[in-house]
Amino acid sequence: MYSFGQSECQDAEPDLNYAYSNVKSAYEANNLTHLKYYANRSLESFKRAKPKLESCNCNNAYNNAYDGIELLAKVDNVDKYEDGRFYVKRAKELAKKSMIELDKCTIVTTEDEVLIALEHEESKLKEQQLALKEKEEALREKMLNQKDKELYHKKEQLINSYNTVISSNVKSYNDALKLCECESHELFIESEQLDTLATKSIEEIKFHYIKSLKGLTSSYLSQLNLCDE
Repeated sequence: MYSFGQSECQDAEPDLNYAYSNVKSAYEANNLTHLKYYANRSLESFKRAKPKLESCNCNNAYNNAYDGIELLAKVDNVDKYEDGRFYVKRAKELAKKSMIELDKCTIVTTEDEVLIALEHEESKLKEQQLALKEKEEALREKMLNQKDKELYHKKEQLINSYNTVISSNVKSYNDALKLCECESHELFIESEQLDTLATKSIEEIKFHYIKSLKGLTSSYLSQLNLCDE
């Protein structure tokens, strides 16, 4: 069986695996945003492994992890994809070396190897589940954004339709008032900006225009009554 120190080293192994997996994803990323994202995840995994490697006195693995942390800490401040990839490439090599050195520090029995293999599979499964969850959240956000765009377009069409109807009514009412020699009382109606109305719900937009149409009609009838006096 393995000692406490060996156990500490084995506890560091999943962290180093995550560090390597994420820094590899960062190296394979095709844009700076994704590169920084995976580089940061690798950095956090390296940081979790570091104290465990120190506790089990696996010095070479510790030194490589330390250097990897130093490199990845610089990625967040770079402005160019090439610069970030330069640091990530070196950190990827160090992560691999750290894993190799960790294997040298870990001596286990066959039974322990089976247990560790199962733990690795479990960790890998959790990592895959997390990645799947992140993809689902990204897809959900994309769908919500699409729904928002569709709703805004629907509101825009509704507002334009109402404005067209109101403009037509105003013209018809004003023509009628002129025909009745009431041109000094020409009607007009104030309209809200599209951006203002689009923030309201469909029902609120309908209510706004129904109220406007009622007010316009009432004003027209009042003007006609004045013509009779």
